[in-house]
Amino acid sequence: MAKMWAGRFSKEVDEGVNAFNSSISFDWRMYRQDIKGSIAHAKMLGKQGIIAPSESEKIVEGLKIILKDLDNGILDIDPNAEDIHMFVEEVLTKRLGETGKRLHTARSRNDQVATDLRLYLRDEIEEIIALIKKLINVLCDLAKENKSTVMPGYTHLQRAQPITFAHHLMAYAQMLLRDISRLKDCKKRMNESPLGSGALAGTTYNTDRFYTAELLGFDGVMQNSLDGVSDRDFCVELSSVISLVMVHLSRFSEEIILWCSWEFKFIELDDAFATGSSIMPQKKNPDITELIRGKTGRVIGDLNTLLIMLKGTPLAYNKDMQEDKEAVFDAVDTVKLCLETFIPMISTMNVLKDNMRTAAAKGFINATDCADYLVKKGMAFRTAYKITGQLVAFCTEKNIVLEEVPLDVLKSYSQLFENDVYQAICLDTCVNERKSYGGPSPESVEIQINYVLLALKE
Repeated sequence: MAKMWAGRFSKEVDEGVNAFNSSISFDWRMYRQDIKGSIAHAKMLGKQGIIAPSESEKIVEGLKIILKDLDNGILDIDPNAEDIHMFVEEVLTKRLGETGKRLHTARSRNDQVATDLRLYLRDEIEEIIALIKKLINVLCDLAKENKSTVMPGYTHLQRAQPITFAHHLMAYAQMLLRDISRLKDCKKRMNESPLGSGALAGTTYNTDRFYTAELLGFDGVMQNSLDGVSDRDFCVELSSVISLVMVHLSRFSEEIILWCSWEFKFIELDDAFATGSSIMPQKKNPDITELIRGKTGRVIGDLNTLLIMLKGTPLAYNKDMQEDKEAVFDAVDTVKLCLETFIPMISTMNVLKDNMRTAAAKGFINATDCADYLVKKGMAFRTAYKITGQLVAFCTEKNIVLEEVPLDVLKSYSQLFENDVYQAICLDTCVNERKSYGGPSPESVEIQINYVLLALKE
């Protein structure tokens, strides 16, 4: 197949170079966006009188038929084509002859590919946001069922203070809300049209870039033609946001891995979302979460690829930029795959509430509440802190918990202790009384759930 740019060259390109140079194997996925962009460009050419309106209409109709044929499988994408842009143009030219050759007037592949990529990633952002919203809704539903499910909260992976499972889940809901916000910000900055920037210096034709931007749903046009064709900040920014989404999924996955272990046994995954061992019949492995944890490194690697690709490229377009697509496509595909698998896994897992409660009863996670009890009786916090520490040492030696220390022993440490201390350091009280905004009390968690659900609607 002859290259569109072959007029300058006296011999055919080496087959190895052809294969090395080709991007059709991965940019084919942008065929809808490429055709959409070409339709807008053709309409603009006709509107501006750059080509005859009749030819503009033929090109638009021809492109719509190509799109329909590709969608229906009537037309196959040629794997030997250089890229999706050349493939579509070559098919159009075969079908329309000279009229088809007029499509590329006042346009370069440089602004064409920049436009396609923005259109494609804009669509993908919406799909990622929809998946994250679905996950947040699952977390909210699970939180509603576990507002009173007491569990230990951890610092340094040591039992620290009592919280609820709902409170823990809503922490991840907040992370994911921020991810949605970042994706929306990324889309907003991405949503400017480079179409009409040409190769780098615009064009001498009387084009209307604002018209094509409007047709394609862009908020406006890029203000500098050099920037229009060479900017890949939007790829870096999206990959950065996706990397952070993956980090959040990875942190959650790590906790699920811990919670599934016999050492914790806070949850049990549904059989459909776990695997066994080839040799150990008792095993039930959380492979999904382990893979997500591993794939997070892969996505961070995609971000690193984009940053390194860009750091040494002068203005304007350079062939290095062909490497943007595989990296950002991989990041998009990976986060979608992980979310699509993670959501049903979370929604079907079994929460072992009694085990969480048993773990919360150990580790002296109500020690702060014991100190606060003394403070509310008038003692200085640091004094109360020291006395409570001494009580914890006593309990450790006797192998008991604070709730089991007799009142006379408590009074030997401070006369401020009364019978009401046992109610004050009860785990349910410890959780229910933490009513500070954002805390683990059922009332506070209910506010958090409602806040998140309202944010999703907005």
